Amino acid sequence: MTPISNELMDALREIINIGVGKAAGTLNELLAHHISLEVPQIVIIHPNDLDQHIHKQSEETVSMVSLQFSGKFNGLSTLLFTSDSASKLVDLLIGEDVPGDDLDAIKTGTLTEVGNILLNAVMGSIGNILDSRLSYAIPAYQEGSLKAILLPMLQHESAALEVTTRFTIRSRHITGEFLLLFEVGSFDSFVEILETSINA
Repeated sequence: MTPISNELMDALREIINIGVGKAAGTLNELLAHHISLEVPQIVIIHPNDLDQHIHKQSEETVSMVSLQFSGKFNGLSTLLFTSDSASKLVDLLIGEDVPGDDLDAIKTGTLTEVGNILLNAVMGSIGNILDSRLSYAIPAYQEGSLKAILLPMLQHESAALEVTTRFTIRSRHITGEFLLLFEVGSFDSFVEILETSINA
């Protein structure tokens, strides 16, 4: 796996922040709430550590929206919320009492839409700034333990970027996690393209 320098990490953080900023603007318009988003932390997970990293995660239920991407580099982008954060986010965004029979469908639809906006904005910024056109599959929503959801996906993936995302809505803080899983060989291609871009 190609090592990534501090300079490249700073460039990557800036690119992701641009995407997150665009997502916040879109969410503000769609949902009529002022939503602030920030990215306090980015961690690269080495291929040899990825499986172990997932195994260390708790069995707590998470809500996950995933979006496959392909192009000059391929993989899977995901947005993860703990059950508590997912419920808080939906409550804040819906702003009304939802009948129990409709709650699951509305929760799934709301989180899928938020995830789709965020993932498309971040991946779109990465693709545009790196001049690498990406294609996307239809976003998918899943609930379950992180290990149960992610471990089956690791068969074709190698390195990962783990990005902590903090939502602030009506002065309440909700934390999500953005996880980029790169297919074998794709992370090296991604780093090479990133390095070429910032040195251009």
